[in-house]
Amino acid sequence: MVLASTSLREDYWEDFELLDDDIEFLYAHLLETETPLTPQELTVALVEDRIQREQKQVEEKRLAGGSIYLPQEQYALEQAVVFPALDWRQAEVVGSREGHNPEVGEFSVVKVRFENGEEREFAAGLEDHPLNNPYEQAEDDGPNLQSIMETYEDVLVRRLERNLQENDDFVYIAGRWFPRALLVDVNTGHLNLAEALLDMSGGGPLPTVELLKQVELTSNENPKLVEFSFDLALQDDPRFDEVGSAGKVVWYLRRLEPEGVRETPVQLRYGEQEHDRDVLTPEMLDLELRLDDELSPVGEPAPGDEAVAIQLLYPHWRLGTLPLTHRVRPFFPTAYEAPRILFALVDGESGEKFPGWVVRRGGYIYGLEEYYRKYQLMPGSTVWVQPGKRPGEVVVKVEAQRSRRDWVRTVLVGADGGVVFATLKQVVSAVYDERMGIMVPDVSAMDDVWAQRRKQPPPFERVVADVARELTKLNPQNHVHVTELYAAVNLVRRVPPGPIMALLASRPWFVHVGDLHFRFDDSAGS
Repeated sequence: MVLASTSLREDYWEDFELLDDDIEFLYAHLLETETPLTPQELTVALVEDRIQREQKQVEEKRLAGGSIYLPQEQYALEQAVVFPALDWRQAEVVGSREGHNPEVGEFSVVKVRFENGEEREFAAGLEDHPLNNPYEQAEDDGPNLQSIMETYEDVLVRRLERNLQENDDFVYIAGRWFPRALLVDVNTGHLNLAEALLDMSGGGPLPTVELLKQVELTSNENPKLVEFSFDLALQDDPRFDEVGSAGKVVWYLRRLEPEGVRETPVQLRYGEQEHDRDVLTPEMLDLELRLDDELSPVGEPAPGDEAVAIQLLYPHWRLGTLPLTHRVRPFFPTAYEAPRILFALVDGESGEKFPGWVVRRGGYIYGLEEYYRKYQLMPGSTVWVQPGKRPGEVVVKVEAQRSRRDWVRTVLVGADGGVVFATLKQVVSAVYDERMGIMVPDVSAMDDVWAQRRKQPPPFERVVADVARELTKLNPQNHVHVTELYAAVNLVRRVPPGPIMALLASRPWFVHVGDLHFRFDDSAGS
C-alpha cells in the first residue's frame, strides 16, 4: 500500500502569517460560537482549520489533472500522469521504450516531462511491484494539532494577536477577542449607573457580573457576550479602570484610586542617565544584581516560592512602596493589559490583610505606608516578601526587634536646603542593612529638597560627588562603599546603581581602594 504524506514543510509554522481566508475563518468561528475567545483558543481553531485546508488541497491534487502513476499500467503519448510520491507533481508522457531486466520479465519504460521541463523515466506494464497497491492517506501521517501547539504555540499566538490588533473589525479586552459588529449596545445611561455603583462602594473593586446585576443591561444575547460588551464599554470610558489580575475583570473608579497609583510619585521617577556599562567590573555587575533595583537592566522573572529580602531605599520607604524587581515579580499578580492591579497584602506577623496595588508601568507596589509606620521602619530596613497561601495574596514581613539605640547614619537638611550626614544615636525597631540604613528625622524637609531639585535639578555627577564627599567624612579611612553611596544618592535623586558605579569607575577623583570601596580625591577636581 502506498502512503503519501500530507506533512507540511518543516518551516511552515515558523513562517506562519494570517491570510485573508484565516481572518474570514476567525470571524465566522466567533460568530458561530457567540462567545469571546482567548488568543490561545483562536489559535487552536485556526491551526486545525489550516490542517484541514492543507489536507483538502492534497486530496484535490490526488484527484485532479491525470491518472495516478502505478507501475502495472501502460501509458500513451501525451497522457497526463500524477505522481503521489513526488508531492503529486503532474507530468506528460513524451516517449516510451522496452525495458530490459531479466529478473522482472517484460515491461516498458515511459519518459515523462514535468511542468518545469524536467524529464524522468518510470517503469510501466510491471505487474509485480509494491507501488501497484492503491493509494490511501495515512491518518497518522499528517500534521498533528497537539504537537504543533506544543512546539509553535507562542509564535503562533503572537502573530495572531499582531494581526488582529491591526484589524478594526476585532476588539479585545481581558484576554479575549470578538467581532466589533456583534457587540451588544451599551449606552451612556448604563455607564453612569456603573459609576454610581462604584462610587457607593468607595471606588471599587467590583466585578463585571456584580455591576450587571444592578445596571440591568437587558439583552437576549449570550450572557458572556453581554459581559464582554459591557467590559469593552467600561474600558473605553476614562472614568473606569480595570484592576483585576489575569483572568479576572474587576473595575475601579479611576478618580478614587490613590494618587500614588494613578501617577508615579516624583521620588520614584527616573530620568534615564546615560552611562557606559562597559566600564563596570565583574564585582560591580555582581553587586548590581544583588542590589536588585527595579530600574537595573538585569535579571528575568524567575519562578519560586522562597521569601526574598528587600532593603528599602528612601523613595520606597517615603512613599510606602516596594520595588517590583525580577526576584519578587513572580509573587505578584499580573494582567493581560491592565496597568494597575488591585490585590491583597498580608501582614506576616498579624495576618491582617490590606489592599496593595501593582503599578506595572512604574515598576512598584503601592500601599505599605501604614505598614512601614506600624513597624517603625526606616530607609535600609529589611522587608521579606513571599507568596501568600491564597492566589492573589502576597505576604510581607519584617524582623521586628526590641527598640534600642544604635549609632546610625543620619541625614540632616540645613536652612539653605543643603544635605549633610552625621552618625547619631537613633532608636531602631527593626532589622536593617548597615550600609543602606539611613535615619531621616525630618521628612518634610526632605520633601522640600525634592521639590527644589525638581525645579532646578543639579547635574548628576555633582550630586554623586557631593554625597560621596559627605559620606567619606564619616569614615576614619575616608572612603565609602558603593552600596552606601547608592543608598545615600537615592535620598535626593532616584537612580539605579549602574550609573553611579559607571561614574566611580570612569572619573579620576574617585579612587578605588579595594572591595568596592572608593575614596573621594578633592585634589583631582570635580
